[in-house]
Amino acid sequence: MSTPSVPSVLFVCVHNAGRSQMAAAFLTHLADDRIEVRSAGSVPADQVNPAVVEAMKESGIDISAETPKILTTEAVRASDVVITMGCGDTCPVFPGKKYLDWALEDPAGQGVDAVRPIRDEIETRIRALINEIAPAGRP
Repeated sequence: MSTPSVPSVLFVCVHNAGRSQMAAAFLTHLADDRIEVRSAGSVPADQVNPAVVEAMKESGIDISAETPKILTTEAVRASDVVITMGCGDTCPVFPGKKYLDWALEDPAGQGVDAVRPIRDEIETRIRALINEIAPAGRP
C-alpha cells in the first residue's frame, strides 16, 4: 500500500527573517506532520529579526535557532504551494504549482509591538491554509 503524499509549502520573503519565518513556524507547529514546510528569502538576512523571535515566543513557538535561507529553484520545484510575501519578481514560476501572494506588512526594523498584529494575521492565514490543503481527519 502506498503512502499518501504530504503537501509541501514554501514561504518566501526578501530576507527570510520575519514574515516567512513566522509563517513556517506556525505551519510546522499547527499542522504537525501533515504538511512539509520550507521557507527562504531572495536576499537572506544574517539572522531572524529579534522582535519576530520575541513575538513568536509569546505564542509559545521558539524560532531562536532558525537561520535565514537563500531561495533556490529546487525549493520552489519541490513545493506544491508557494506563498510569497513581498519578494516581487525574484520567485521562479513553475507550471503545476499553486502560487499565493500574501500582502503583509514587513516587520523589518520594527519592535515587538508592531510585529504582534503581523504575527496574528499570519497565524489566521496559516489556520485557513491548513484547512484548505490538509484538513484534520484527512490521511
